Amino acid sequence: MKEIYLDSNATTCVLPAAVAAARQAMEQGYGNPSSTHATGLQAKAMMDGVRQRAARLLGVGDGRLMFNSGATEGIQTAVLSALCALRERRDAGKRIGSLLLYGATEHKAVPESLAHWNRLLGLNLEVRKLPVDAQGRHDLQALGALIGDAAMLCTMAANNETGVVSDLSGIAHLLQERGADAYWMVDCVQALGKLKLNLAATRIDYAPFSGHKLYAPKGIGMLYVRAGAPFTPLMMGGGQEAGLRSGTENMAGIAALGAVLGALDDGKTFRSDADLAAFRVQLVASLERAFPGIVFNMPFDLSLPTTLNFSVPGLSSKELLDLFDAARVRVSSGSACSAAKALPSYVLEAMHVPQWRASSAIRLSFGPLIDAATITAACARIERCGEALRSSCLSPSTLAPSPQDGVVQLSVDGQCTWLLSDLASASCVVIDPVAALVPRLAAFIRCQHLALRAIVHTAAPADHGVARLALLQELEIEQVGRVDIDGELALGQQRLRRIECGETHVYLLEQRFAFIGNLASEALAPLLEAALLTQDTVLCASGDDGSICDTVRTVQDGSVPAAELQLDAAALPAFLRQHPDAILVDVREAYEHAACVGTVFEDCEVRSVPLSRLAGQVAAWLQQPQRPLVFFCRSGNRSARASACLRRLGHGAAWQLNGGMAMAEATRHPLAIAA
Repeated sequence: MKEIYLDSNATTCVLPAAVAAARQAMEQGYGNPSSTHATGLQAKAMMDGVRQRAARLLGVGDGRLMFNSGATEGIQTAVLSALCALRERRDAGKRIGSLLLYGATEHKAVPESLAHWNRLLGLNLEVRKLPVDAQGRHDLQALGALIGDAAMLCTMAANNETGVVSDLSGIAHLLQERGADAYWMVDCVQALGKLKLNLAATRIDYAPFSGHKLYAPKGIGMLYVRAGAPFTPLMMGGGQEAGLRSGTENMAGIAALGAVLGALDDGKTFRSDADLAAFRVQLVASLERAFPGIVFNMPFDLSLPTTLNFSVPGLSSKELLDLFDAARVRVSSGSACSAAKALPSYVLEAMHVPQWRASSAIRLSFGPLIDAATITAACARIERCGEALRSSCLSPSTLAPSPQDGVVQLSVDGQCTWLLSDLASASCVVIDPVAALVPRLAAFIRCQHLALRAIVHTAAPADHGVARLALLQELEIEQVGRVDIDGELALGQQRLRRIECGETHVYLLEQRFAFIGNLASEALAPLLEAALLTQDTVLCASGDDGSICDTVRTVQDGSVPAAELQLDAAALPAFLRQHPDAILVDVREAYEHAACVGTVFEDCEVRSVPLSRLAGQVAAWLQQPQRPLVFFCRSGNRSARASACLRRLGHGAAWQLNGGMAMAEATRHPLAIAA
């Protein structure tokens, strides 16, 4: 199955005409535009032609337009230029404002550049956020109160996470009305090709652009500087770009950017605004069918039609990313520059959306080159993702329950909730519930048609029982008799026993599992002396430190896991030939499998053991500690946790597939097929 790329706000593919133009520049037009011979003059003519086209499309007028490496360099140059001018004015005894203002939803490059150059230049001005309203637009009332003290103002044309279009005319009117002389930079990265720009007709002093956001290669961008606006080069040397930016120009990148600008100019290559808006309507309809309760985090009427930002109740952004990725639909959880940090979206936090939405948001974005067939295919896969969630009991479903027996681990914010389910008796027990996981627990219990026998805690709950009450209310169960276990509870053919350990409790499922808050060796000693535990009892803690589970033996020995055992996708076939008894273990969750089309590996036996169910399987694997286990997942993160857990518990041959299925696909190895 071909991937469907819906992360264009992060970067785009390169327009075929741009690839051809770059190749031509490298193979035939390779002259240095600073050279005075014919080859150099030809290169300069090409570069000047691209600049002229860009100037016309952007309405540069008498302003200057320089080529650079991209928006981050453009932002640095604009900030440096403005702050150098401010220092000169202050040194000359002139008044300057005391504030460096930036929109609270700006790209991180803006406040970090302001802070950096403010410090290095010794200005020591206050760098302050300009708040935004609930729709994500700059608060003009707040700006009005601050603009008199502003030395520089940094805003953006359209937000990279939400697609919200700024009220630039409102900001300009306010600047003019108050007679403010603050320098104004507008980040136009998401505006190129999506908004009509006539820069010379505005009050904007600086506007950075980045080519890779609109089908040009990475490493090429532009900076507009208004006529009369102060300018200080960021890079000095050979005097290229009329002294604005030294360094031999990126001719291949400029040629490619020129091809993209030519496509903008012809009015045929890219989709119209009306087409893009219609595509968004299709996507929204499919998202609403797939995810009941979905909340969109941006106002449609004030946003680019190419960007959707949404949250789904009860599902984290990571789970949604895994789900979409399994269906080969590429989306993101926010800005690509900060997505790896696993933090709530600062953009959504600035809009004061509820915390769960800021922490679980997904960004879906496409470019104006997209076609109707791709949108239709994307809608089908999105709805398939919804079906996958329903079949896995993660969203409301009328489907017949699929067997889900055993021990399930759910984690959030360093806390673990354990769910014990027994299909034979159609019953379950919840241990240490966390409020954030209540919707997930309730959906699973309802979907599986399980009777909730008890909700227990290994220690006095920090939330004073809020999560327990919320779960009971969600399931419409009376509280009486549904709180704790009095000594022992029959769970099918098994017995769950409660053991008092001072102020805490341990819950024993036979001698196979112990659900415990404190994993200290001294806390286990009385249980061992009473023969309630064995050395191989699996310990399931209430805290999540990334280790998944332990055994009594490893806690007492304080053993350190063996060195990492990693396999690259290219090395896997040879490894399997050398170890025909090896077991391939897919630790992705059930909903990811349901969203997939086809199998993961051809002609290989693969066992599915989701990471959330790993604790229930480790005892069996530890009985064969030298039989190779090769764990894999989407990116390699979960498989790394699984293999580290097994090695720590004493399994000497627990490997992981380095880079996961993402790298397996990239290598196009014969074993790997579309997942």
